[in-house]
Amino acid sequence: MISVVILTRNEENNIKRCLESIKWCDEIILIDDDSSDKTIEIARKYDATIYPHDLNNDFSSARNFGLSKAKNEWVLFVDSDEIVSDPLAYEISNAVELKDRNLRNFNGFYLRRSDFMWEKQLRYGETGYIKLLRLGRKGFGEWKGMAHERWNIEGPVGVLKNPILHFPHKNLEEFLREVNFYTDIRVKELKDKKTRIFFWSILLYPLGKFMVNYIFKRGFMDGVRGLIFAIIMSLHSFLVRGKLWLKKEEK
Repeated sequence: MISVVILTRNEENNIKRCLESIKWCDEIILIDDDSSDKTIEIARKYDATIYPHDLNNDFSSARNFGLSKAKNEWVLFVDSDEIVSDPLAYEISNAVELKDRNLRNFNGFYLRRSDFMWEKQLRYGETGYIKLLRLGRKGFGEWKGMAHERWNIEGPVGVLKNPILHFPHKNLEEFLREVNFYTDIRVKELKDKKTRIFFWSILLYPLGKFMVNYIFKRGFMDGVRGLIFAIIMSLHSFLVRGKLWLKKEEK
């Protein structure tokens, strides 16, 4: 009835907890980018089907590859640092088994996500309002975008109530490495689209993003963690625009 797809690369510290939370699914698919740790060994204990696939800095391509391998009508995408809670698992099962008449006409569902930073949930700011289209019928759409990718599903889409739990960034150093990695991908994507960059946006856009996340979305209510998150996400915006500007200047 439902296949779950997970993208992995050296996720031995996260993958067991993730797989435990989705072992109720009918099929588990790992799209693995050359893991050299125990990720594959752990996944095989959960009867996961593993497909080697070079990410090549294109997350949509990897997700679409996983989508093509799924055998069931419904496909759920979960990241290796995420957990499907028991209430969400129950809700997903009801949705795909069409037990709830109110859900029968949907081709996909947004999942709310709760982020935890260093053992504490972030309830406000950018992470407090996240909804991701992660559950859908196979054959009704594909993923777009190299980074911060999105699943474009045709037809009506609903929203499930219970959140998926997200445990990213073990420490600040890892968070900064990931920001640098994702901004490189985003810059390439924007450069390929010939996106124009103005020097004033390098300063003003990150500043505006900080104000929105920390003040208007009340990130300050998450304490120091909320402050750190707001600053780093503004750094993300700064790096995208700064790197794109430097790419332009290289010409």
